[in-house]
Amino acid sequence: MFYADLPVDGGLKFLFTMAIILLSTKTLGLLMRKIGLPQVLGYILAGILIGGAIWGFIPGVNDDMLFPLHQSAELKAFAEVGVILVLFMAGLETDLSELKRTGLISLLIALGGVLLPLGLGILAGGMFLGFTKFLSCVFIGTIMTATSVGITVETLREMGKLKGRVGTTILSAAIIDDVLGIIVLSIVLSIDGASGASSPVLGAINPSGNVAISILWMALFFAVAIGLGVILSKLFTRLEQKHPKTRRQLIYSLVVCFAYAFIAEYVFGVADITGAYIAGVILSTNHKSAAYVDKRVNTNTYMIFGPVFFANIGIGMRFDQMDIKVFLFGLVFVIFAILGKIIGCGLVAKAAKFSFKDSLKVGVGMIARGEVALIVTSKGVDAGIIDQKYMTVVVMLVLVSSVLAPILLKLLFKNDKDDSCNGEIKEEVKSTNNEENNADNTSVLTTSEETATTT
Repeated sequence: MFYADLPVDGGLKFLFTMAIILLSTKTLGLLMRKIGLPQVLGYILAGILIGGAIWGFIPGVNDDMLFPLHQSAELKAFAEVGVILVLFMAGLETDLSELKRTGLISLLIALGGVLLPLGLGILAGGMFLGFTKFLSCVFIGTIMTATSVGITVETLREMGKLKGRVGTTILSAAIIDDVLGIIVLSIVLSIDGASGASSPVLGAINPSGNVAISILWMALFFAVAIGLGVILSKLFTRLEQKHPKTRRQLIYSLVVCFAYAFIAEYVFGVADITGAYIAGVILSTNHKSAAYVDKRVNTNTYMIFGPVFFANIGIGMRFDQMDIKVFLFGLVFVIFAILGKIIGCGLVAKAAKFSFKDSLKVGVGMIARGEVALIVTSKGVDAGIIDQKYMTVVVMLVLVSSVLAPILLKLLFKNDKDDSCNGEIKEEVKSTNNEENNADNTSVLTTSEETATTT
């Protein structure tokens, strides 16, 4: 049975593709989790294994066979929904009150973690691509700005350090880092003209592609999005009071997510993922409904849309263009990206009167890269700013940084004495145990009274 024999009109090709993608991503995702790596690496590896990157080297394999799988319009549409939902969830999980509490220090650390990697990325791009391709160099720097602290958070939580000064600073700076990275992405895409190509409105307003006009129009989006967001936040607060934890909250939230994503790109020329992220941040102000919506959206994204997006990245990867130049670029890219975060964030932390060791912890805590870096790269590939072959380099960065971050953090925290954080945690555990003991005693007394009454 050949893949070409499957009737296209019946959608059997797409059903087969989905079945293979979900099975392979789940299997390899669980494997990655067992060895302490992000599941997204398993999703991408699954895409590589079922796509043309590996099968293309096997003699006699052609497009009429069941494998390799190929990117298609249907798969791309599913993947697009997946990336929008991933960024929407990131927005929902943003704690604005925490950002206000940590304040200026986290903002400055995030700026350090964006500006230095951006500069090093431009330098790395210039070394291998030439500074004549300046926009491509800037985009390489943009990829380096992304931070994914999922592994860092789990490591700190495991060691009981998440609620300390260092843990809180890392978490807050990473959130701000993502916001700044998405803004940089939108600016770069607007300079490239990709925003005008995707936005008929911007194309009509700015037919000459003037960069200043594009950036001003993009700034107007943020003003409109925030202004409308204040109204939406009040409406969702009222909805939460009248109909707490109902499906209509989920439906209306998804309406806001997709509407913001559409308006952002179609009207303002801002990346659709930026619109989805802003929508999530707006709805995060209603904490109870945001937690409910995030949990429901996460289920569908985790099961279907997210794996399809990351597998689609793997399916589109090719190794036949890999040469010594790309490999050397990958080494420089990974080294610059890791050092950029450690030095950029660490220096600002030291200036903010953290100790040298704590400053190093903050820098190391920011080195992990994940889904955001991959999403940014895919946007650059789609816009034609960078070549598809550089996706492999970004996957290298995700892998290396995800392995290094927990190892280095554990080494840095290894000989630390109990700090205020641990004291807080121990006090919380002690308090919790006391409450549980009191509850148990109350339960025993109540049971005894009921027994006596019955008797």
